[in-house]
Amino acid sequence: MSIKPRLLHSVGATEQHFYAGDYIFREDGTPQFYYQILEGEVKLNNYSNEGKEFIQNILPAGNCFGESMLFLEKPYPVNAVALSNCTVLKICREKFLTLLDIYPHIALDICNTLSEKTYNKFILMRKISSKNAIERLTEIMDLMKEPQQNKEKYTFEIPHTRQQLASLTGLCVETAIRAIKKMEGSKMLKITNRKIYY
Repeated sequence: MSIKPRLLHSVGATEQHFYAGDYIFREDGTPQFYYQILEGEVKLNNYSNEGKEFIQNILPAGNCFGESMLFLEKPYPVNAVALSNCTVLKICREKFLTLLDIYPHIALDICNTLSEKTYNKFILMRKISSKNAIERLTEIMDLMKEPQQNKEKYTFEIPHTRQQLASLTGLCVETAIRAIKKMEGSKMLKITNRKIYY
């Protein structure tokens, strides 16, 4: 889900540039802005008490993030970190809510997007509670491939590293690598030049 940049600019949105590794916002911070990625990628993550990273989502250009917290007015439950150098459009909460008043169809689009995210999160949480690493990885890859028109085998290049796949599924990287090798052996996926095709 994304709002046309010209509409966001029309109500005072500004562009902000981040380098890879920069925090856009931190867990427990107060939500003040609507964010939309113009260029680059952003990851939403948490860390366990032992310092293990758990990636909640990786978002490419065109996606918004943190918007649900603007409605709840609760602290962020995740960090938003630039995964690559990126440009983000941001607009303060009050102006964002004004935009929704002016264009109610955008509010409906956001509701649909939030519903889809919630649905996918429930499906994923059910699968990653499984101890089977292959089931966890299959589910996350299915969710990534779902929006693609071509559903044929090996037509979708997984856009994440093995480390990121491990963090998205709550696996340690060694377990993820072994499971991916088994999936390749079972012809569930194909690896070419270290890229995973599903």
